[in-house]
Amino acid sequence: MTYQDIILKKEGSLAKVIINRPPVNVMSLNTVMELDQALREMSEDEQVKVILLRGSGDRAFCAGVEVRDHLGAKMPQMLEQFGQLFKTLRRVAQPVIAVVNGVALGGGCEVVAGCDLAIASEKAQFGQPEIKLGVNPPPASVLLPRLLGMKRALELILIGDSIDAREAERIGLVNKVVPHEELDQAAEEFAGRFLNLSRHILKLAKQAIYQVSELSDFEQALDMINYLSRKIMESEDAVEGLTSFLEKRKPVWKNR
Repeated sequence: MTYQDIILKKEGSLAKVIINRPPVNVMSLNTVMELDQALREMSEDEQVKVILLRGSGDRAFCAGVEVRDHLGAKMPQMLEQFGQLFKTLRRVAQPVIAVVNGVALGGGCEVVAGCDLAIASEKAQFGQPEIKLGVNPPPASVLLPRLLGMKRALELILIGDSIDAREAERIGLVNKVVPHEELDQAAEEFAGRFLNLSRHILKLAKQAIYQVSELSDFEQALDMINYLSRKIMESEDAVEGLTSFLEKRKPVWKNR
């Protein structure tokens, strides 16, 4: 597929998805649809083990979603397609890492929250300013209470002020903050930690974590993770990993 608003690169087992709408990578309806398609495409690629998602340039990861696409006839479609993007992020086989090189506001902040992991430049800024325009952020209303707790989520959504990268790290919105000039190298190193692992086990482990995280009952969650872990440990790669440890050799993954 030919993309207009994003750039898709593959470098061996690493895929890079870049929002490419300078100067601040505001997402249109088309951008959202292309992101969804690219993530689906990479999820089905058996060679890809990890995905980096970032914005082009130095100013912004993504400064939000086009305001005009929230008005009139486009509004219902935008809400549906943007919601679908987060369902896809959850279902993607590989870990998806947001690389936040600048502002991540509105829909951009939501995309960071929707990724599995995030690494940010010390210059990054995060915020959900939708309330100041008289609207609410739908995915953030689901994601942020789960990630940050209810009170912190309410503060970010109902006040709409931005926070810096260090605060985002402190509250758990991002995993790691690095100097701005080191971001690209740090992101590559972060992604590199996944490249020697089994793609199949990464997929199953990611799915298991999300599945049990939605269960409120502790004992039910333990029963579910034991069931899912048994399925994981019965896979060829799990047997290979455990056997290779006992035999003191590197595992040879078959990705099944």
